[in-house]
Amino acid sequence: MEAEAAKFIGAGLACFALLGAGVGIGNIFGNYLAGALRNPGAAASQSGNLLLGFALCEATGLFGLVVALIMLFAL
Repeated sequence: MEAEAAKFIGAGLACFALLGAGVGIGNIFGNYLAGALRNPGAAASQSGNLLLGFALCEATGLFGLVVALIMLFAL
C-alpha cells in the first residue's frame, strides 16, 4: 500500500471520533431529559454533570478532527 493511501485511510478512521461525539452528545442530552422528566426536583443538581459530559464529548470530537488534519497536512 502506498503511503499516500495509508494517510487518507488513517485520517478517515480518525474522523470516527466526530461521529462518536455526535452520538454521545445526543445520548447525554436524551438521558438528562428523560431523568428530568421523571424527577424534576433533581434536574437542577445534575446540570453540572450534563455540561461536563457535553464538554468531554465535544473534546473527543475535536481531538479526532485535529488528528485527522495532522495526518492529512503534516505527515
